[in-house]
Amino acid sequence: MTELLQYEFMRRALLAAVLVGLVTPIIGTFLVQRRLALLGDGIGHVALTGVALGLLTSTSPVLTAAVVATLGAILMEAVRVRTRASGEVALALLFYGGIAGGVLLIGLTPGASNATLTAYLFGSVSTVEEQDIWVVAVLAAAVVAVVAVFGRQLFVLCQDEDVARAHGLPVRFLSILLAVTAALTVVIAMRVVGLLMVSALMIVPVAAAQQLTRSFRVTMGLAVAIGLVASVGGLSTAFYSDLAPGATIVLIALAVFCVAVAAAGFARRRGRRRTAAPRRPEGPLETDTMPQTARGG
Repeated sequence: MTELLQYEFMRRALLAAVLVGLVTPIIGTFLVQRRLALLGDGIGHVALTGVALGLLTSTSPVLTAAVVATLGAILMEAVRVRTRASGEVALALLFYGGIAGGVLLIGLTPGASNATLTAYLFGSVSTVEEQDIWVVAVLAAAVVAVVAVFGRQLFVLCQDEDVARAHGLPVRFLSILLAVTAALTVVIAMRVVGLLMVSALMIVPVAAAQQLTRSFRVTMGLAVAIGLVASVGGLSTAFYSDLAPGATIVLIALAVFCVAVAAAGFARRRGRRRTAAPRRPEGPLETDTMPQTARGG
C-alpha cells in the first residue's frame, strides 16, 4: 500500500475508488429492494451518449454524462408511468437508445473512434484527473445528502408503492428522485469500473449482504463495507498484479458474494441440525421394544 501511495495518479485513483465503494451500495440497496437491479445498466448505456457528447463538444465527459444520464432517468420513469410499457420495456429502450446515441456521436467527433469509448466502457481509474475527482466528490455528496434527507420515504416506496401512496407520500417525485440519484451514482462509478460493469458494483455487494442479514439498515451498512473492500482491494490487486482495475474490483465483489452464500448455507444447515436433534426421552429407554408402524403392526 505504501508503494501505491507514492504515485499521484494512484492516490487520485484510490480516492475515486473509496467514493465509488461508499456510494454505489447505498443506492444499490434501494434498487434491489424495488426490484430495479438492472436500472444501473440502462442508465449506464445512456451515460455513454453523454460521454460521446462531451468528447464531441470538448466538454468534460463526466459532466455531460451526468446531465444526459439524469435526463434519461427522468425519461425512463415517464415512459414507465405514462405509457403501458413495463419497467423492463423502459429499460430496454434505454439500452438501445443509449448505445446507439453514443456510437453515433462518437462517429461525428473529429479524431475519435469507438475505441475512444473503451476507457468509459470498461473503466480507467488510473487516468482519473483532479477535475474528475472534484466532480465525483460533489456528485457523491449529493447522493449521500438525498439518502440522508429522503431515506425513510424512499424505503417505504421501495417496500410497496401502493402503501407509500396510501401514506400520502409523493410517489412520482420519489420515483424520479431515486432514478436521478441512480443516474448520478452511475456517473460516479463509470471511471472506476466502467459503464458496462457499474451495475455490478451497485448490486453485488447488496446481494452478498442480503445472504447474511435481513434488516434493511444492516444490509446497507454491510453492503457499503463490502463495496469498500472490493474497490480498494481490487485497485490494490490490479496495481501490484498489472490487471484491469475495473474487472478486478467486480471479480472481488463476486468472490465476496460466493463466500457470503457459502457462509449463509453453512449457518442454515447448522440451524436445521439443532432443530432436528432428537430430544432425550424422559422415561427409561425400552431397548427391546420394536417400533410400531402406522398400522400398529
